[in-house]
Amino acid sequence: MSIENTILQNGELNRRKFISDTAKVVGSAIILSSSLAASAAGFKAEPVTVGQVMDTFIKEVPNSPFPKTVDTLKSGNREMAVTGIVTTMFATIDVIRKAIALNANFIIAHEPTFYNHADDTKWLENDSVYRYKADLLEQHQLTVWRNHDYVHSLQTDGVRKGLIDQLGWQNYGDPKQDIYDLLPAVTLKALITQLKQKLNIQTLRYVGNLNQSCKKILLMPGAAGGATQIGSLSTKKPDVLVCGEISEWETAEYVRDAQAKGEQVSLVVLGHIASEEPGSAFMAQWLKTHFADLKTTHISSGNSLSFL
Repeated sequence: MSIENTILQNGELNRRKFISDTAKVVGSAIILSSSLAASAAGFKAEPVTVGQVMDTFIKEVPNSPFPKTVDTLKSGNREMAVTGIVTTMFATIDVIRKAIALNANFIIAHEPTFYNHADDTKWLENDSVYRYKADLLEQHQLTVWRNHDYVHSLQTDGVRKGLIDQLGWQNYGDPKQDIYDLLPAVTLKALITQLKQKLNIQTLRYVGNLNQSCKKILLMPGAAGGATQIGSLSTKKPDVLVCGEISEWETAEYVRDAQAKGEQVSLVVLGHIASEEPGSAFMAQWLKTHFADLKTTHISSGNSLSFL
């Protein structure tokens, strides 16, 4: 064999050895990568705590955290690992029992848990209803956080957005404002029917002529107060005010006198709970977006009052 052939043959052998060795290295890397991926798939992330959920939401609120707020923990603690979340208007005993059944240990409520705005419990220490509820929360290690001031203070009020979405009024006005123009206009009776159907209200109260045409709606969920409601009626001149709740001696009497004067204005009272419950549905959706791995359930607390 010539020297040239020997060199060529050795070169070919070296080339084949290089390819073989490279394939082995690549194959080992793939196996190692697959093994690491499998390990990662079985890796369990650190549990999410109550405090992490609260802080994540509060950071989205302008000028937060607030130095003074009712949005505090009513039971439990920030360090608790969350097994599931329930959002609701009121953390009633029935809602608490449903949360326990769902293995959800974190309840986010919009309104007070203990029957007054600040959730002051000193005056309830010897009350059997309060004690039963507080003991139930402690026994099952449930944390309750009130999210009232913060959800209302989002750049777009979360309660108003939830209500507008449920009503389907997204194209009728700016959710940051309180005036909505219905197209086409409807009668007061038709508007009341629509509100009842979309908000699951059996009966509601109103002042006005059921045949009146309603196009310009002043929407004020919750309890804005008589002075604010009447002031807005006076300056914005809507066809109808749709509100959460009233003091019967204030806004309703103003609308009655306005009609006697000859103004075409009406009032529809949804009830505080019906007007703001959609905010808790909004909160549930926010949680599903930001904490997708946590099971979140919205439970309607329903109306405490019944009507015959």
